[in-house]
Amino acid sequence: MSELLLEKVPALEAMRKYPDELHYCGNTALLSRVKLSIVGSRRADGYSRFMTSELSAKLSRAGVCIVSGGAMGIDATAHAAAGASNTIAVLGSGIDIRYPATNRALLDAIGHDGLLLSPFADGFQATPWSFVVRNEIVVALGDALIVTQADENSGSMRSVEHALRMGKKIYVLPHRIGESEGTNRLLKEGKAEAIYDIDAFVSRYGEAARCVGDAFLDYCRTAPSYEDAVRDYPQEVFRYELEGKIAVVAGKISVLV
Repeated sequence: MSELLLEKVPALEAMRKYPDELHYCGNTALLSRVKLSIVGSRRADGYSRFMTSELSAKLSRAGVCIVSGGAMGIDATAHAAAGASNTIAVLGSGIDIRYPATNRALLDAIGHDGLLLSPFADGFQATPWSFVVRNEIVVALGDALIVTQADENSGSMRSVEHALRMGKKIYVLPHRIGESEGTNRLLKEGKAEAIYDIDAFVSRYGEAARCVGDAFLDYCRTAPSYEDAVRDYPQEVFRYELEGKIAVVAGKISVLV
């Protein structure tokens, strides 16, 4: 079951119309993180899946939250590689409906450790138009949009239209002639930038995430309980503890730097 998100999400002001309702299940603290949206074909080829997985995993390790639409193909690959606790899945159905069913285990994990979002109440069955709304939310949440594979006239290219209208930076993977013709056209028209070096790309957004991460140390200085910190900042707690920046003393977080 979902809950109603009462606080406004500033990133969604970029939408044509802010959602009348926004339902969620999971960790809403992810909404305040540096976020990148990753979308692409439901029938992605092996190259696109492999590169999406590497890109998503490295961004996640660098502290960037991955946003996608919970669908098969590239969406599922991006969510899984990021890790359930560091990803936001925006659904085109009610949160209580696991669609597509093949992603049930993945969506269950995200609802438990990460964040599921939907502008639709529990019980709502997905429709073609609800996916359009879902796609606009996915794009609005991200600081930039990454399209790893897309044919012309695909849903991913509709997401590109949202990104262009919102003034979002668009990145794509390089593909051979005759493959992923939608993203190749974006490169030809100068509307997207190709990611040729994943590590260099990750370092750019990872640095931004580390700056945001200072807010976590400020939070820790309030001596929150370990349970509260894990609930609100699951990725940061474990990373900062490993780096020796925080410690758990008598059930509370203590800052060491």
